Amino acid sequence: MEIFTIPLGFDNAYLIRERQGAVLIDAGTPGQAKTFGKALDGIGVSTAEIKLIVVTHGHWDHIGSARDIKEMTGAPLAMHEAERSWLETGKAPLPPGVTAWGKIFRGLLLAMSPFIRIAPAPVDIVLDDGYFSLVPYGIPGRVIHTPGHSPGSISVLLDNGEAFVGDLAMNEFPLCLQPGPPNFADDPAMVRKSWELLWERGAKMIYPAHGKPFPADLLRRR
Repeated sequence: MEIFTIPLGFDNAYLIRERQGAVLIDAGTPGQAKTFGKALDGIGVSTAEIKLIVVTHGHWDHIGSARDIKEMTGAPLAMHEAERSWLETGKAPLPPGVTAWGKIFRGLLLAMSPFIRIAPAPVDIVLDDGYFSLVPYGIPGRVIHTPGHSPGSISVLLDNGEAFVGDLAMNEFPLCLQPGPPNFADDPAMVRKSWELLWERGAKMIYPAHGKPFPADLLRRR
């Protein structure tokens, strides 16, 4: 199994490839289709290999190029039912800040918001609170509902313990200085419960949308 990090604007998208196919996690900020295409060329992956696009949640920096990438690959797009309308209408809310810096940074995002345009796209696979297996798409793992950062946040947990968590954790300046929980969350208490769920299910290595991967125990100790 191969894991490729693909920077798409403010975020990292992740491509997981096995012999039977590939799954893309997240779609970056708006206007990243060309960047995505060049990245695929660079790693030697064809658009036809991508069998599924999983969106970890519906904030603008994760769904911004979803429609373009969906059209490029022809892959179905999966998203939790609580946030599907954010992509299908192109109207995603900004999450509340839960730390002092999070509140300041949210103010900066609010100033930018009039200039952010999200192209609406239909959601093909509507996820619920149960598990969704990725085995039919060639990937040994499943999607788990991990709310807290947003009501429909999900994580992709592979059988080997690698977990792709969207914004359930962050590890990148200027959002944070070290691996930790998000500075933005609809429900901070639920963030902790979602982390406990991932630990119980065997998460070992965390792949955040913002920053480099880190061992799950780092966050557990904090």
